[in-house]
Amino acid sequence: MGKRVAIHIKEDFEELDLLYKKNRGFKIKKRLKSLILTKLNKFKTRKKLAKHLSIDVKTLYTWTKKYQEDGLESMLSSSSGGQRREKVTGNIKKKLQEKLHNSTSPLQGYTDAVQWVRKEFGIEINYHTLRSFMIVNFGTKLKQPRKSHYKKDEKAFETFKKTSKTS
Repeated sequence: MGKRVAIHIKEDFEELDLLYKKNRGFKIKKRLKSLILTKLNKFKTRKKLAKHLSIDVKTLYTWTKKYQEDGLESMLSSSSGGQRREKVTGNIKKKLQEKLHNSTSPLQGYTDAVQWVRKEFGIEINYHTLRSFMIVNFGTKLKQPRKSHYKKDEKAFETFKKTSKTS
């Protein structure tokens, strides 16, 4: 069995418990719970504590190292993710909508839309990005004509349409 690592937690139990009850964030609550359980010596090993918290031992090690080096504030600050940057801005969205509803010169497909955005706005947008954006925001879909038989006589078809009875 390995050597036990003594982790000294400066804050008292009441202060940690109050912070735990105040916070609503799932990540912060888990981190505070790890400090509370470490302070109370509920688990003999970090492995058992990590299993109880449903996290990896490496994650627990990272949290405690951050706490020991930089303190409680640093441990509780979450630095994951970031602000999402949208490729298709409001102006481009508005112009795309106008172009989609334009009956005189509509977009012929998603590739045409990518080329149109590149030409009009000078912005390079990935095909799949623009395609999924247009599907989600405008409900677009590719339209394909029905298959037609290669022996089909167009004149006979027109004659049939003129002579058929309509009700």
